Amino acid sequence: MRLKSAIWVSALLRRCQVEGKFGMLLRKGAEEAGAVYVVINHLDGSYDLLGPPPGTSHDDDGNRLFEKIFKSPMRWADVSEKINKEAGFDSDIWAVEIEDRNGLAGLS
Repeated sequence: MRLKSAIWVSALLRRCQVEGKFGMLLRKGAEEAGAVYVVINHLDGSYDLLGPPPGTSHDDDGNRLFEKIFKSPMRWADVSEKINKEAGFDSDIWAVEIEDRNGLAGLS
């Protein structure tokens, strides 16, 4: 059984809070099944963007899968442009930002 996007995003933000990381909702999408994009702010001016992989976005156990959209960390302008482009194509997407200096917030 897959979690609704709204519940999954809420749980992700709560988990970040418990781990001492700051997370915030950038864009609210469809409650039921909107695609989730996660911006990782490395706090040095660089960002990674994680999104659903091509094909299935969940594994056999119903866990969400993510892949890096860019091969290396990018500037905010590039990440923001990509999110806006995706939102223009699919208005149901969610976007979350998490501050994590050294990793990908446990995703990917």
